[in-house]
Amino acid sequence: MLSARRLNLNGIVINSAALVLVLSYALPYVYLLMTSIKPAADVQQIPPSFFPVVTSFQNFREVLQSSTLPRAFASSLTVAVLTTILSLAVAVPAAYVATHYRRRVTTLFLLFALVTRMVPSVSLGVPLFQLLKSLGLLDTVPGLVLAHTSAAVPLALLLMAAFFEGVPKDLEEAARMDGCTRFQAFLKVILPIMTGGIAVTALFTFITSWNEFLYALLLTSEATKTAPIVIAEYNSVYGLAWGAMTAAAVLYSLPVIIVTLALQKQIVGGLTFGAVKG
Repeated sequence: MLSARRLNLNGIVINSAALVLVLSYALPYVYLLMTSIKPAADVQQIPPSFFPVVTSFQNFREVLQSSTLPRAFASSLTVAVLTTILSLAVAVPAAYVATHYRRRVTTLFLLFALVTRMVPSVSLGVPLFQLLKSLGLLDTVPGLVLAHTSAAVPLALLLMAAFFEGVPKDLEEAARMDGCTRFQAFLKVILPIMTGGIAVTALFTFITSWNEFLYALLLTSEATKTAPIVIAEYNSVYGLAWGAMTAAAVLYSLPVIIVTLALQKQIVGGLTFGAVKG
């Protein structure tokens, strides 16, 4: 009886702590949402109120009727999708080879990927600008995709390497004994059981490109300007247009939420992959 009470108390404490943690993460987004549905006068009031006195969707109408934001959203989506596809095409086979065929060079390869994640993006901005300028790719979708891919591939490589570490090498050996080549074993046996890990990596890669600001600021002007740049440029005669800015930010967050919900099962499977080995 005492043990049951202790377990019940522990459950209450854990659930309460989890609720507080979730609320602490959700509070800024809830405030963003509340601000986006306030009239312009209420947004500027001092002291600010958390909940709107009057609900208004004028901010959303304003950003949706603008000519720049929809184009910027389309540019961000195109760049993020192409970056995700290109990064996975490079990182998935590279991570498999690096983890299943251990050599000194593959270990150095993974170490190099880790080191590149430590390099600040701002230090790579000018070299990327000069490189893309020499190739004629400034302010173009391919140029921005290449820049985002250079930042996303090391992350995707490290994530996929961690997932491939949990794949028993016996699977490939069994496939080879059945007559498969190494490529066929990778394509028909390994990849189908890695859908969860690939989904997690794709999501993080997509978010990396979707939220990227610095490269888009340095490498684009008008033709391929992405949504974060456009949102940061919202101004009014009184300064920053907080109402329109928050409405645009809410709309910009929706694709990531939708993608996360769509890949929920794969993400959970990927995060728990390799936790239990039989």
